[in-house]
Amino acid sequence: MARIYISGPITGVENFGFNFEKAERELQEEGHEVINPTKVELLLPNGTYEEYMKIDMFLLDMCDTIYMLKGWEKSCGANREYGYAMAKDYIILHED
Repeated sequence: MARIYISGPITGVENFGFNFEKAERELQEEGHEVINPTKVELLLPNGTYEEYMKIDMFLLDMCDTIYMLKGWEKSCGANREYGYAMAKDYIILHED
């Protein structure tokens, strides 16, 4: 069982919560432990972009796998997470 961090576009994406929740459910159904970073906003509702990124990178560091949602290439934050995962030699999965 892997601990998987979900990464994908958030800023400017109207239905980002649905996209992350769907991926979280599917990965959990496969038996994985999943970290959904969109839930951070519930803990820090008035956080800045950089505060969210700091928390996200901390959460990502606790994983061994990253799951890239469609459209991640257009997201600055997801690109940062992808680069970190590459540098740490994580397993990188992509949404079909």
